[in-house]
Amino acid sequence: MTTVSARLGALTRRHPWGVFCCRRAVRLTLSLLVVVTASFAMIRLVPGDPVRAALGVDAPPDLVAAKRHQLGLDTGLSAQYWRYLRNLFQGDLGVSLVTGEPVADLVGARLPATLLLAVLAFACVLVVALPGGLLAAVWTRGGRRPRAELAFTATTSALAGVPDFVLAAGLTAGLAVGLRLFPAAGDLGPRSYVLPVLALALAPAAVLLRIVRVETLKVLAADHVRAARAKRLPAAPLWLRHVAPNALTASLTLAGNLLPGLIAGTVLVEKVFAWPGIGSAMAQSVAAQDYAVVEATVLVMGSAVLVVNFLVDLALALLDPRSVIRET
Repeated sequence: MTTVSARLGALTRRHPWGVFCCRRAVRLTLSLLVVVTASFAMIRLVPGDPVRAALGVDAPPDLVAAKRHQLGLDTGLSAQYWRYLRNLFQGDLGVSLVTGEPVADLVGARLPATLLLAVLAFACVLVVALPGGLLAAVWTRGGRRPRAELAFTATTSALAGVPDFVLAAGLTAGLAVGLRLFPAAGDLGPRSYVLPVLALALAPAAVLLRIVRVETLKVLAADHVRAARAKRLPAAPLWLRHVAPNALTASLTLAGNLLPGLIAGTVLVEKVFAWPGIGSAMAQSVAAQDYAVVEATVLVMGSAVLVVNFLVDLALALLDPRSVIRET
């Protein structure tokens, strides 16, 4: 056992990036398998007969039986699961029970709208929270400006506690219906993105603002920052070289943890704004018990979260000054 550990340690020292990427790839593969299994099992926990729901209550029993046999729903769960895996590895996502449309076409048509919405929202969260939290920490460090600190804490706490769909409804009522500044629903051009992106980004940005401020305050109290300030290091090198990298490491880790909630929020936000994305398709498919569409949408959204978390891990390995990979 000691020999194996020693060999692994030597391999890590010689090829740190290769070992790091292999470990993360194995973790990503196992997580994807969990997502695949969850996407298969989740919709089957919903009571009811999807074939009967698709064909109608007046459909002849022989037609219902033939359709169930065609979809493989007349077999056991284990047989259905292996058939699902086999089709998935062949790139076959199935056919919608409701529309008869290939699920791959539906996902391909709706996924870009959801991805763009989520990417814009996540970018807004980072652009606002990372520099905003750093500035708030510098502005209120050492008990300075207590009123500004109280206002910052109260505002971010209030925004962080409001659900996405409540924000979406409030933004629609105030900015779309009341002031008529933006379209209330649908994808009608660049202005249509403002309200959905705000509804998705406000709560995560408030949470991350508080986290970045707290982490920055910890770094500002560290000995190496005090030593740099005692040497009268100029402000720009002090913040960019000594404070920001250490504060952003933990903040980016938590930002990656906020991402699943942000992507899950697209389901409700797309529903409120009648957004032509994959989240609204999943909501409709769950109600209709459209197995193939639900499985595909859950798989796509779960895979997106895992891939982004993998990229966040790579970014942290580069940014963390204590990282063995960066030292090598």
